[in-house]
Amino acid sequence: MTEDNDDLLRSVRQHRTRHWHWLREGEPTLARQVAQIGILGWIIVLPTLLGTFAGRWVDHRFGTGIFWTGPLLLLGLALGCWSALRWMQTR
Repeated sequence: MTEDNDDLLRSVRQHRTRHWHWLREGEPTLARQVAQIGILGWIIVLPTLLGTFAGRWVDHRFGTGIFWTGPLLLLGLALGCWSALRWMQTR
């Protein structure tokens, strides 16, 4: 029961902080919103590309075709999506 209360309290505090920030700063500009979308894209794309390049390197090194490229690409994509979700939760 206390964990639920702690989560609720944390959520209310986060909402209050965001509301105070919005009152102080106002609505973000269009340029800032576009920049945030760009950052979000790179948060997903960069780990995906790194996973792909690492998979190609391992496959080339050990002569395994594309055996490691697919799983490492998916691992990079999952890591990128998880990072993006965490980044969105802090905003």
